[in-house]
Amino acid sequence: QVRLVESGGGLVQAGGSLRLACAVSGNTSRNYIMAWFRQAPGKEREFVSYITWSSTSTYYADAVKGRFIISRDNAKNTVYLQMNSLKPEDTAVYYCAAGPRISPTMNNYEYWGQGTQITVSS
Repeated sequence: QVRLVESGGGLVQAGGSLRLACAVSGNTSRNYIMAWFRQAPGKEREFVSYITWSSTSTYYADAVKGRFIISRDNAKNTVYLQMNSLKPEDTAVYYCAAGPRISPTMNNYEYWGQGTQITVSS
């Protein structure tokens, strides 16, 4: 079992920055792919970014490319999402997820956090 706990959410003005963290506990011996997804009100959950265990590969959704940066510190069992130049359309609940394969699709990810709310005001 793997437990994921997100933190760092909140309210920010458009153009501002936030950094999310996802603390990983439990069976951390597997080299999970870690990802961030988000779900805006009334919309389906969508992929944001993933990172491989070694951090050699990252991938971003077009909507956040160039603004968000994913990283991980395996010594601290923590994954981060640095969000810059935030826009009102980035408002959503952000979820951390862990899975066995590189993929932007939800069904690849076995473990999920409870989510953290990001609200970007205009």
